[in-house]
Amino acid sequence: MLTAMSTSREPSPTEITLHAGSRVLEIAFDDGRVFRLPFEFLRVYSPSAEVRGHGPGQETLQAGKRDVTILELQPVGHYGVQPAFSDGHSSGIYSWRYLYELGLDQDRLWAEYLQQLDEAGASRDAGDAGAAPPAGAGSACSRH
Repeated sequence: MLTAMSTSREPSPTEITLHAGSRVLEIAFDDGRVFRLPFEFLRVYSPSAEVRGHGPGQETLQAGKRDVTILELQPVGHYGVQPAFSDGHSSGIYSWRYLYELGLDQDRLWAEYLQQLDEAGASRDAGDAGAAPPAGAGSACSRH
């Protein structure tokens, strides 16, 4: 099955708008597609090693990111952008291709993320008592 990305041509943005009030990055591409990517979605799917790890199975579930904002958006060459998020995260470089793919797969990825949070007993809200402990963390005392 062929998709819009099956060609060797890279997607190219024609317009990028940060909507601070609704916390959405709107990005239009040269094929006519326009994606509205929430800041929280971009943060939890950061392409950084901090989030994705260095290989399969090393991903870190990002909880408590519901209210994250983008403070700054810097261009990176002619191939992408690097946002600085309000929680201090700023190491992810989002290529045009990656943003395009996030837009195409947004519904599926968001559903997967919500399922992962649910399975971990974690929350989208910062400081929520339901947030999951780091992987491998345990307590020596079962009473506390």
